[in-house]
Amino acid sequence: MEYLDSSGAIREQHYSLISCCRCGLQIEPNPTNMCVDCLRSDVDITEDIPKTSALSFCRGCERYLQPPNQWIKAGLESRELLSICLKKLKGLSKVKLVDAGFVWTEPHSMRVKVKLTVQKEVMNGALLQQVFVVEYVIQSHMCDDCHRVEAKDFWRAVVQVRQKCDHKKTFFYLEQLILKHKAHRSSVNIKPMADGLDFFFSKQDDARKLVDFLQTYVPSRSVTGKELVSHDIRNNKYTYKHTFSVEIIPICKDHIICLPHKTAQQMGSISPLCIVLRVTQTIHVIDPNTLQMGELSSANYWRQPFQALVSPKQLIEYMVMEVDIVSDRDRPFRHRMSTKHVLADVYVARMSDLGVNEQQFHCRTHLGHILKVGDTVLGFDFSNANLNHQHFEQMKADKIPDVMLIKKVFDHSRRLRRRKWKLHRFDGADALETESTTKDYNDFLDDLEEDQGLRENVNIFRDPTKISVEEDTDDEGAPQISLQEMLEDLHISEDATGGEGAPMME
Repeated sequence: MEYLDSSGAIREQHYSLISCCRCGLQIEPNPTNMCVDCLRSDVDITEDIPKTSALSFCRGCERYLQPPNQWIKAGLESRELLSICLKKLKGLSKVKLVDAGFVWTEPHSMRVKVKLTVQKEVMNGALLQQVFVVEYVIQSHMCDDCHRVEAKDFWRAVVQVRQKCDHKKTFFYLEQLILKHKAHRSSVNIKPMADGLDFFFSKQDDARKLVDFLQTYVPSRSVTGKELVSHDIRNNKYTYKHTFSVEIIPICKDHIICLPHKTAQQMGSISPLCIVLRVTQTIHVIDPNTLQMGELSSANYWRQPFQALVSPKQLIEYMVMEVDIVSDRDRPFRHRMSTKHVLADVYVARMSDLGVNEQQFHCRTHLGHILKVGDTVLGFDFSNANLNHQHFEQMKADKIPDVMLIKKVFDHSRRLRRRKWKLHRFDGADALETESTTKDYNDFLDDLEEDQGLRENVNIFRDPTKISVEEDTDDEGAPQISLQEMLEDLHISEDATGGEGAPMME
């Protein structure tokens, strides 16, 4: 043994060896006068610590149970899992833990081994250190939250999202928003209804968070209500079921609207007869005769609500016969004009009249940047329409055009072949689709291709099954989504138990 003397020089100190009182082995002196092997044969400092134990693992949410009733997310050989394993050992407080670590096991063996090094003072003040391995068996148990999800009938709050509209494109957009931001992760069930969706939650706060999320991204209003479920008269405790009713404004993209006179003045004296370009937090409209744009907030809409004048399902097809771009000096001055559209005078004929008569209609449109002679365009014929609308009836006849063009029509079958991307859906959403819903979904996909601002809040994934499709040289200028805007699809990763688990985003 080495020690320092008063001068600082290192000197060696020699002890005389003694014999172990049990086996006679020559050892250095110690308080027990026994060798390590004999001491361990007499004293086991780990006798109160179990060498085997069990870990409860929920396959639904991939969490481990931390006694008494807390479920924690933890990966294999992580700090969180090591903490759970150590808390499972009851006799560990009687010894001093020096070191702990995992021993490698097969990922599919459903076993976790932890190597522990402990110390404890034994006979005559001797400090004994021992190393041993504890084996944990992973047992599958379903947590309370997953029980409620599987039951599909346990809920304490429901969010009823409704929109009085003749198509479901708004709900397809909401579905993508919710999936991107994972706003539905706390829901126990999602049920599609005839005019909307119902989200069920086990907690009222989770439902309120979804309501706040919806009011942030779409113009809407909400009403709350509650129903008494039970009442404990001993401790005066009440249990309620809460209902949140969210109503989305019935105005969508490509709707023709007629604004109330006061609302039109507040939007910069825009013409009451407008086309809806986009619906985000506000309603974006454009006057096709002047390219003047305006925004209508949700609060202003609900102060004086109105219905859409014409929906996309009422539009008919026209063929473009002549296109004349309107020069800048001929445009009426407005304080806010669209820079993405071009004003043009267009002559069109109904597709149903081709070969029957030569009747043509003149109109001014905002689609001058994409229209050319021979194109097919969707529009509405005001000259032969009988519309029962309060604000439309107050307009002067000279302010109403014969035809209002809404959007250009591209070859739908060709667009489907060229579409190399896809969207994710709610579980079971595809099984509930009808022919009408499928058409609305395809129209929503077309809107994503045509409007870059609309797809900013949507996760678009590359479809590997369509990457090898040959390019169509005659694209007719149809809008497409670039490869840079697409994300990689899901891939299978290892879950907490080492098996094939939940899909992960790249």
